[in-house]
Amino acid sequence: MGATYHVVLTGGVGSRLWPLSRKSRPKQYLEIFKNDSLFELAVKRNQKFSDGLIVVGNKDNRNLSIKSLEKLGVNNYYEIVEATPRNTAPAIAFAAFQVKPDDILVVTPADHIIKADQFYDKAVSKAIELAKSDNIVTFGVKPTRPETGYGYIESDGQSVLSFREKPNLETAKDFLHKGNFLWNSGMFCFKAGVFLSELQKYEPEVYNNSKEAFEKANDGMLDEELSMQIPSISVDYAVMERSELIKVVNAEFDWSDMGSFEAVYDYFLESGYPVDEYGNMVIGCDKFTAFVGLKNCIFINTDDAILILSKKASQDVKGVYQQLVDKNSPLIQ
Repeated sequence: MGATYHVVLTGGVGSRLWPLSRKSRPKQYLEIFKNDSLFELAVKRNQKFSDGLIVVGNKDNRNLSIKSLEKLGVNNYYEIVEATPRNTAPAIAFAAFQVKPDDILVVTPADHIIKADQFYDKAVSKAIELAKSDNIVTFGVKPTRPETGYGYIESDGQSVLSFREKPNLETAKDFLHKGNFLWNSGMFCFKAGVFLSELQKYEPEVYNNSKEAFEKANDGMLDEELSMQIPSISVDYAVMERSELIKVVNAEFDWSDMGSFEAVYDYFLESGYPVDEYGNMVIGCDKFTAFVGLKNCIFINTDDAILILSKKASQDVKGVYQQLVDKNSPLIQ
């Protein structure tokens, strides 16, 4: 049997966590989780399952990854540095080209928060067993609320019936009521060769161009011109929604994609972080701050920007980020 590798995907800016998250310090590297970053927690959580680590990142965050791995004492790993973002299907393909076809990959994003407990261990162990039999495994998390910020997997035991895009609130409530819809965690497990053959079958252009870019990479650094020829496509669209080999592990671990301030707020609250009597929270500021006539609001303070939002409007922060992008503002750097 081949080796098992943990593949950590470190792309993404975290626009919904602006101004904490910037291009120069994306959310997965913010050391706000008891002095660890989400990237560091992801690496630590999966060490027990893996014989090695593959970091797929980009040229902008490479130094942040290196610094984090030095802090953890991880010196031996494969590094793939993307010249330009091409979404998750090519990113995972690069990792699969790095190892032998029979090697198993446990693929996780770097920016999710997961409780590392027996439920997590059980789910990953089960996924690895299924992957040994040439299945492509996705992790579906049991939903705890009607969440509109996540995609869903409709399941029947370990069989996947359908993948669903982020729903509206009514549909999310319906999914929760039906009981066989799981949050799509963006985590996967499979043999490298099985994934590549499915990618070649359904997206030959992605496969061929990714292969060429990988083979002509210079010490793990991908060439920009060759990378631009790879279609930008998510692994869900490219493989998961089309392959006949998909199985889902019904995972019971606590999970959040940490994609909004609501998720950060909930995590901090559970960790004993202070809020006032009306549920208002201050992040990044020691000054006395009073909220008058406001409930469940979050005040985020950084050196050059302040954001004040209602917790329930967390998804709308990306609109502020987009306005700054449109103005070419230095505040996103």
